[in-house]
Amino acid sequence: MGNTVEVASAEIGVREVRGSQSNPRIIQYAEEAGFTNYTSDESAWCSLFANWVAFKAGLERSNSLAARSWLNVGIPIENPEPGDVVVFWRESRDSWKGHVGFFQGFSADNQRIYCLGGNQGDQVSVTAKPISQLLGYRRLRPDGPTTFSRKTLKRGSTGRDVIKLQDALKQLGYNC
Repeated sequence: MGNTVEVASAEIGVREVRGSQSNPRIIQYAEEAGFTNYTSDESAWCSLFANWVAFKAGLERSNSLAARSWLNVGIPIENPEPGDVVVFWRESRDSWKGHVGFFQGFSADNQRIYCLGGNQGDQVSVTAKPISQLLGYRRLRPDGPTTFSRKTLKRGSTGRDVIKLQDALKQLGYNC
């Protein structure tokens, strides 16, 4: 299982191909994420990219190309961490249109949210969106059962096992 930030960051710079051609990498995201009818990078692909990243990270997915579908996945949270899902509205709060990406942080004036995502300026990039367009944050859960090593963890322990335990506790609502 990977980390959403690591998976998505490795794709920064992948961009649409203008015209009738499509970037084969974006079409590959669709195939790997199970969207067999997706054939053109001219179609909105922010949710496609989020589904692919979640799939690669071993996390639950929305299985929808609609950005707002991510409001029904994971656990709603108030204090996002890098890699959590962030969903915005487009055109109007009541519209069906939206945008989804992975939270990176806030601007110094707390008026914008930086997010790493697909179809941001027709490419995978980090961009800032107005906080006034925020619909919500979600923390994704593992896609399948979580297993732990039999290693005993103690105060001061570090490493992958500690991170895995902290992530599981966050899913249960504990502040780690």
